[in-house]
Amino acid sequence: MSVALEPSPSSAGAAAFPWDAVWGQDDAVETLRTAASDPSALAHAWLITGPPGSGRSTLAYAFAAALIADAGDERAQQQVLARTHPDLTALRTEQVVIRIEEARRLVERASFAPSLGRHRVIVVEDADRMAERTSNVLLKALEEPPEKTVWVLCAPSDADLLPTIRSRVRVLRLREPSVADVAALIVERTGVSAEIAEESARHAQRHIGMAQRLATDDDARARRAETLAAVLAVRGIADAVDVAGRIVRVATDDAKALTATRDEEERRALLRMLGVAEGAAVPPSVRGQVNALEDDQKRRATRSLRDGIDRVLTDLQSLFRDVVMIQYGREAELVNRERLDALRALAGEWTPARTLGVLDRISLTRRNLEQNAAPLLALESLMITVANGSAP
Repeated sequence: MSVALEPSPSSAGAAAFPWDAVWGQDDAVETLRTAASDPSALAHAWLITGPPGSGRSTLAYAFAAALIADAGDERAQQQVLARTHPDLTALRTEQVVIRIEEARRLVERASFAPSLGRHRVIVVEDADRMAERTSNVLLKALEEPPEKTVWVLCAPSDADLLPTIRSRVRVLRLREPSVADVAALIVERTGVSAEIAEESARHAQRHIGMAQRLATDDDARARRAETLAAVLAVRGIADAVDVAGRIVRVATDDAKALTATRDEEERRALLRMLGVAEGAAVPPSVRGQVNALEDDQKRRATRSLRDGIDRVLTDLQSLFRDVVMIQYGREAELVNRERLDALRALAGEWTPARTLGVLDRISLTRRNLEQNAAPLLALESLMITVANGSAP
């Protein structure tokens, strides 16, 4: 999942705003700034790629603001950055995949002329979450959009999209910041110590949003440490099943904490809009709308759970990647160097082939979860591989 921090615009004025929110991507900013002001440099469809936390969506909305609003029109630019401008259509799915109905609505919106701004901009933050059938809905719109419509897709890599999509967009690849860069930014933004910022940036593998969460949330750091310690201690089937269950429970609790308050607020707001008094029974005439909201919330909760498990898998990947690095005599750039003694012990106990097998299994587990595998069964299978060195 891409989480980019969006600080408030600086006092530098309209000359820099809305680009102020983009950090560490000077070349990409210059490319898009030029495209926004020079029609000869503006492609009708763009794909911004970069690793999680590199600022793909932040850059996409800055570009949208520059395309839609005239230079110096700070109010309109603020509306774009707040996702409220009528000439911006934004899709950031809160489900496991982007549904074909959502893609069709995007295509319909793309056909409208701008109502207030210079362009109509369609931003798709999670373009890599489109299945092939859904991607095909966009093809014609990407190939022949109206004159004043610009598409901006975001994905970790251009390889995450169909070749037919890639052939219709201009790809802009973002640079990946160093651990030192991210740590310096975290210190500047949060005021945490340089030591905590460096550790958080390293553990987050340079993902800016996750690094900030780790740096400012003691519980998040503790949960990560406990999970890695538990996985390193797995030695048999019973351990594997126990650790898998604990990972899923923690991820489930996190997902509920993230969605419960929002779900209730959405339900209350919908009932107020429908004229249903608080605490009153929902009349049959509006039951369908309430059910539709609840279905959307369930899909969002599923994605939140799977995103939480995916973050754990990313941490485990870093752990066993460190073991491989040690096995091949390269200890200079370990992600989890605080666990050096335990990592060295495991590196001596296992063969490189076994470690690589676990890394392959982590990748397979991630793919299985993307295809709606049951999280507990997928994690149990992975942990059994950790326990005995081979897939169950």
